[in-house]
Amino acid sequence: MSTKPHRETICLEAAKVIAHHGYEGNQHILRVEAPDCAARATAGQFAHLTCDPMLAMRRPLSIMRVDAQRGWVDFLYKVTGHGTRLLANRKPGDFISLLGPIGQPFRSDPSRPRVLLLGGGVGMPPMIFLAEQLKQHHAYRPLVLLASEVPFPFSQQPSRILVPGVPEGVISSMPLLEDWGIPSRLASLQGYPGCYSGYITDLARCWLDGLDERQLAEVEIFACGPQPMLRATAALAKDYRLPCQVSLEEFMACAVGGCAGCVVEVKTAAGPAMKRVCVDGPVFDAYSVFSS
Repeated sequence: MSTKPHRETICLEAAKVIAHHGYEGNQHILRVEAPDCAARATAGQFAHLTCDPMLAMRRPLSIMRVDAQRGWVDFLYKVTGHGTRLLANRKPGDFISLLGPIGQPFRSDPSRPRVLLLGGGVGMPPMIFLAEQLKQHHAYRPLVLLASEVPFPFSQQPSRILVPGVPEGVISSMPLLEDWGIPSRLASLQGYPGCYSGYITDLARCWLDGLDERQLAEVEIFACGPQPMLRATAALAKDYRLPCQVSLEEFMACAVGGCAGCVVEVKTAAGPAMKRVCVDGPVFDAYSVFSS
């Protein structure tokens, strides 16, 4: 396997497919052997993958988990077009060109240990990665809320961990998080048993309403998902005067800052500025992106 450093921290690797599983809703979890990426990646970053040898354009996928010692990286993605449809055909033993890790990660504040993580759809992976990262630091007390309008890509499990403020009957959790001792709850508009029937931000509001002023002062919000969800998350954070970071999802060409094809307008102290989601993000302060 050959690797070469790219822009100091980004590496190009021939990543070997270790496992590739399909789930309902055209969802897939891909595990590849990519030791350089695994050693460098932190929550909020992504990789740019070649979906097929005959397709030049890569696709950006958020990193869901890494094992730096064993050298593997996990991705959750949904088939939405030609590239991801080709990627879904890749089998164990195949090699995929991987460029990563790329982008600015989430940055947690130790003075705000009550960390609220919101992941919607294919925005779930960074939240799972961040939760795993935070569990290494016992001072943090994360709560993970996940939402999907297609079946979740894991078996739902009734939680054994009490979460004050969550409505009665909302007991479905992600087994992996449950095993880590991290409380989680699921939300959907599809009526899945044990899930909150509504938007993830409304479920988050239920939890926040159960906190007193001292507890609220310890909360920080992190989110990744569709833009309407992120906009609602920024509004939620503003209502409770809480810091909030969001990871944006944008179409990308080069993904290393050269083409400026993924720029978004961001509010700065000097006024509005155009920032590249790939290298200036994908993580931004929510108030700088969603100012209204």
